[in-house]
Amino acid sequence: MSERTAGSWADRLARVALSTLGEPGDPRLVSLAAQLGAVALRDRLLSEPDLADDTGRTDSRDAEMRRDVATRLGSVDAERDLARAERMGIRFVIPGDSEWSSRLDDLWAAETLHERGGPPLGLWVRGPMRLDELDRSVAVVGSRSATTYGTSAAADLAAGVAHAGYVVVSGAAFGIDQAAHRGALAAGGRTVAVLACGVDRAYPHAHKPLLDHLAETCAVVSELAPGRSPTRVRFLTRNRLIAALTRGTVVVEAAVRSGALNSAGWAARLQRPLMGVPGPISAAQSEGVHHLVRKGAATLVTSAEEVLEMVGASGEHLERPRRGRALARDLLPDRVQQVLEAVPLHRPAGVQSIARTAGVHLLDTQGTLTRLEREAFVERADGGWRIRATNAAVSPAKSPEIPTMES
Repeated sequence: MSERTAGSWADRLARVALSTLGEPGDPRLVSLAAQLGAVALRDRLLSEPDLADDTGRTDSRDAEMRRDVATRLGSVDAERDLARAERMGIRFVIPGDSEWSSRLDDLWAAETLHERGGPPLGLWVRGPMRLDELDRSVAVVGSRSATTYGTSAAADLAAGVAHAGYVVVSGAAFGIDQAAHRGALAAGGRTVAVLACGVDRAYPHAHKPLLDHLAETCAVVSELAPGRSPTRVRFLTRNRLIAALTRGTVVVEAAVRSGALNSAGWAARLQRPLMGVPGPISAAQSEGVHHLVRKGAATLVTSAEEVLEMVGASGEHLERPRRGRALARDLLPDRVQQVLEAVPLHRPAGVQSIARTAGVHLLDTQGTLTRLEREAFVERADGGWRIRATNAAVSPAKSPEIPTMES
């Protein structure tokens, strides 16, 4: 249920009414609401609708536009809309509410994109999860026409991030978005969908079961009031919310004109970590990601551990260096390995031959070979030395912390 102090309730009603004017993310409207207060702005637009236009025009077209603003505001019954939403399990969260995410306020400092920007007037939320629980969250976005590789990578990353306690945020679209949501759920984690339509609508319709499940267990979020339809520009405007609500954004497959690159642009504007998953160099779906990495806009990531290292607090998720399987020979001192490398695999060789090949003194070579024989690395045969047929050199080492020759 929405928080209902006298001041916040009046502000909430005003924000519901103002959100019916134009498209979401109108920076002028948001700025005026911040400067004047939502209640004062609504009242002045009703009585002095010239605030809706600052060009100073007085022609009939201008007057008609101002009358239209006042008419639309006057026809809104915000209290009725909130009551209807509440019956559907939907709440309208506004700045000042205890669950409002302060991360959204960072949009004030971000440059506009396609004449859209700024924090939302409010967010419609369907589901038990609070917005402030997204303070530990990661966005996973990408192509709708994803490859099997892309959906597998997205699901694995989302599962790993969710298992670490982070909420996975995406847009519920086909392809990468769907894979990210399902990967998080499969890991027993939480995931939130941010939509470009009302939270009571399923878009795409095929994802209605997924969205209904998220509404029951996690949350579905939108800047648009219930019942509103998606449009192309609303998807682009929605992307700023995905980037702003989360600690960082991971792009998994995005062509050069992919909408996921719009989300990447917002992450960069917000100075949040932007990450890209590499794909085959021949795949068109990965061209946009590769471009982000090549120009230094995104950090290349290949695992959930690398994502967590980027979004976590300093020292919180340090990625351990990856190592190949350590072999018993890797535990030997360098000088001993040098002699072992000089021992032939099949035809036995004498001590002098091995010493010359290894570049080690004859007496040191003799002593080292004796040690290697004792430790089952080499054996005597036909008056010489060779690698033991079943030898310890290829056996796993007892300590996996020793780096291998390959690493």
